[in-house]
Amino acid sequence: MCTLVSKYNVAGPRYTSYPTVPYWDNESFRLSTWKETVVRSFHETQSEGVGLYIHLPFCESMCTFCGCTKRITKNHEVEIPYIRAVLKEFHMYVELLGKKPTIKQIHLGGGTPTFFAAAHLERLVEGIFKIAYRAEDIEFSFEGHPNNTQPAHLETLHRLGFDRVCYGVQDYNEKVQKAIRRVQPFENVLIATAEARSFGYKSVGHDIIYGLPFQTQEDVVNTIQKTVELRPDRIAFYSYAHVPWMKGNGQRGYKEEDLPTPEQKHLQYETGKQMLKEGGYVEIGMDHFALPTDDLYKAQEVGVLHRNFMGYTTSQTQLTLGLGVSAIGDSWYGFAQNVKSVEAYQELIRDGIFPVFRGHILTEEDLVIRNHILNLMCRFETHWDDPKMQFEELPEVLSKLSELEDDGLLERYSDKLVVTQKGRSFVRNICLPFDLHLQRNKPEVPLFSMTV
Repeated sequence: MCTLVSKYNVAGPRYTSYPTVPYWDNESFRLSTWKETVVRSFHETQSEGVGLYIHLPFCESMCTFCGCTKRITKNHEVEIPYIRAVLKEFHMYVELLGKKPTIKQIHLGGGTPTFFAAAHLERLVEGIFKIAYRAEDIEFSFEGHPNNTQPAHLETLHRLGFDRVCYGVQDYNEKVQKAIRRVQPFENVLIATAEARSFGYKSVGHDIIYGLPFQTQEDVVNTIQKTVELRPDRIAFYSYAHVPWMKGNGQRGYKEEDLPTPEQKHLQYETGKQMLKEGGYVEIGMDHFALPTDDLYKAQEVGVLHRNFMGYTTSQTQLTLGLGVSAIGDSWYGFAQNVKSVEAYQELIRDGIFPVFRGHILTEEDLVIRNHILNLMCRFETHWDDPKMQFEELPEVLSKLSELEDDGLLERYSDKLVVTQKGRSFVRNICLPFDLHLQRNKPEVPLFSMTV
């Protein structure tokens, strides 16, 4: 396995979208075309409902492992003006759609959503439903920080329909926590997890990261042991993405030699994965594990698991509107991302201008490839027996998969390929030959984190 790690440890996307953001055709992207795809998707899937991703960017302190758009501040007076702007942006989309949408999914991400007071989060959610309907089968979730998620947050959001929360844990070793500036005792996570359950949340998740600075094999074992003890319903066991050239000074607080080697990092993952399986968790997708009682596992079992910019979800809404700073919307036919500056965002909204600064309208070829990559990421297989799943360069793609097949990472048939158990750790590598944008334009400078 170590030989395979060395062989396949290359830079590659995590494929939360296709095309990946660096390959968006921003030059030909037009806001007017994005709006047209939003309206088209809305009318095609009105009975399905709409998803909302709301980005709440504020944090009181910097976590050096984080690659999200955030604003570090202890000034909580920023909350109400920001919420007003988000609600106005949503109102602009409702006017574009021409009628009240039915909201099926809401995800509050960040930043730190629980930076906001519970009453202000209530104002946000209630503001949305003044001009929207609520679907019967809602999926509302938020990201919680164990150090500042209070009972008031949990009670308020649960009363508003949220029944899923995910806590960022990362690692329990204090030296690692100090290096990534995310110091939180086990007791804080224990309390936050127990309180969520006491309020009736049906899915409590923990995010864990391996490959962090100063992190050892023993640290990962200790963290997994403590995690299994708390029995979260789902676990995201992420690889640390070291991309200091993209994240400014945030990831330059330690040296390259402070990070585990690729071989050590892979061993951390394999050890953690085995411990999670022994603890009763099932691998449901790249980096994600769930108990058989969780909806994420059930979604995989019935073939409706989906992957988007937030990671894995239990179902798909064809139209997801991104609200707030840096938020990305997905109309299935196109992507659009908002500006990343709080001031620029609020100014554009104040002037009644959609705050989109870049995007991509998918071609017919993009849509086919997107389906293949989603299949690999969500079901560990894909097929081309249907002519709609075929594309001109398919023979060349299959040829590039031969070496991965020889190494036992996939099994190839006349009309499909299946990722083996051995290959699941390398699913990003298996997606690479399908990524025609990447294959046609190999980057000269680093764009992505390493795949292992």
